[in-house]
Amino acid sequence: MKHGIHPDYRPVVFRDRAAGVSFLTASTAASAATVEWEDGRTYPVVDVETSSASHPFYTGTARVLDVAGRVERFNRRYGSPTATR
Repeated sequence: MKHGIHPDYRPVVFRDRAAGVSFLTASTAASAATVEWEDGRTYPVVDVETSSASHPFYTGTARVLDVAGRVERFNRRYGSPTATR
């Protein structure tokens, strides 16, 4: 690896505002804001809108679309491609 071309990789706290959850991980993300973590040390904090704690796919609240019903409704409205030929 070349020296001096890579961003600084350090511990950063990511805070999910929607779920009220914070987690400490390593990242190259930069932030001027800091927060004191549970271990008593101060880390940069990055606020995110969505994380695995608040995303519908990971929390199990995602809606399942009825794709088969949509196709049948389309075929009823506009007919199937084989019916017009």
